[in-house]
Amino acid sequence: MSQTELKTQFAICIGNENYPASLEVRKIYQILPDTQASKHNLIRVIDESGEDYLYPASDFVAIELPKAATSAFIFI
Repeated sequence: MSQTELKTQFAICIGNENYPASLEVRKIYQILPDTQASKHNLIRVIDESGEDYLYPASDFVAIELPKAATSAFIFI
């Protein structure tokens, strides 16, 4: 499956206690699929650095953006 075939996912950050320089609470972030990370309760997030890193899934709530808004958030 190519990157264009994957559904783009987004989440709102609800906690950044351990990552204040990398994540902003109440900000929408793009989430990249990572089945290995999810087995450890982690998600792969494109953070403030513009790179993707693993963060605790409990720091995010998944959301679905309207199709018209999705293009404004895609970084890859």
